[in-house]
Amino acid sequence: FQWSSPPEAIERFKSQEIWFPPPQFYEFCRLCNFSSLGELQKFSSARALEGCERWMPVMLSAPDGFIQLLPGDELYPEDPDYTGEKKMIMSTDKKVEDLMKEDGIFHRIVIKNINDLAVYVNIHAKYKHINPLMLKCDNSDYNSRL
Repeated sequence: FQWSSPPEAIERFKSQEIWFPPPQFYEFCRLCNFSSLGELQKFSSARALEGCERWMPVMLSAPDGFIQLLPGDELYPEDPDYTGEKKMIMSTDKKVEDLMKEDGIFHRIVIKNINDLAVYVNIHAKYKHINPLMLKCDNSDYNSRL
């Protein structure tokens, strides 16, 4: 076990010293918005009564990787599989790079491989939540529109 700040954890992930799954990468990117625990506590207290939203990522398989689609993304299905019973995986013949170059509404995690993730968000977060900082582990630039 080792204590790390969110930016340190992301750097360790990028250098392949540690690994964590895409949802945790997303949350570390959200935590990067706060410079101290006190700032995070203040934010959490201020928005605590605003409400929450149930999320279930939907996997989009592409020839060169995957995209985890999140609520608000233009490709997110209207009726996602909240229970995991349907084992919903969407697929496309388009490459991830081509999908990301299209103008659109993004709320997604791009997965090129197990240690190559990127978060892309250009939606307004509900319930006064805060969007993650858009960090990526690769060198691609999909001209984010946040």
